[in-house]
Amino acid sequence: MTPVLLAITLILGITLCYIAVCAASPFGTCRRCRGMGHALKTDRKGRLKRGKDCRRCHATGKRIRVGRWLYNRWARIYRAGTG
Repeated sequence: MTPVLLAITLILGITLCYIAVCAASPFGTCRRCRGMGHALKTDRKGRLKRGKDCRRCHATGKRIRVGRWLYNRWARIYRAGTG
């Protein structure tokens, strides 16, 4: 197998796996708050306490994956054009 064919097969396999992940689990953990939904702060004694709610995920701790976002956008445009 040539290196080019191997690279194409590998990229196609990774893409299909990512599509399967987006279909099975459309939401992932928020990268900003690491899935906690809020920031961590320390008080004067150095103990951890809850900070403000995460603005990116609106305190849910979840975000929509890029592949699922693109699919939702494509489906919305397709429905608007055919309906």
